[in-house]
Amino acid sequence: MEILLGLGAIMACLGVALGAFGAHALKDKFSTPRYAAIWETAVQYHMYHSLGLLVLGILSSDALLGTSSMLSWAGYLMFAGIIFFSGSLYTLAVTGVKKLGAITPIGGMLFIVAWILVAINAFA
Repeated sequence: MEILLGLGAIMACLGVALGAFGAHALKDKFSTPRYAAIWETAVQYHMYHSLGLLVLGILSSDALLGTSSMLSWAGYLMFAGIIFFSGSLYTLAVTGVKKLGAITPIGGMLFIVAWILVAINAFA
């Protein structure tokens, strides 16, 4: 599915840019090393799931698997997971607003459900 490939490529590009931004422009701006580590975690999960989007885009266009609504849903959930999980961690790392930590698990659950859908599709 072309949209998943496009989203994966855009999100991977953004992940690289945010990783570089955190390592260079924000390096001395984090109030504690803990916030730098939070930024790194956000970038890691951002990139893992950007690659997941690319893989889902390839799998959903594969002649063997055909178009699968489950794979499409998994892709959209991964995309939303990046927004909720990594987005909340990026914001937390920069602002120090700890209440944003309540949003992060929503993104984590979206990631988990997305991977479960991939597994169900694989075994179906």
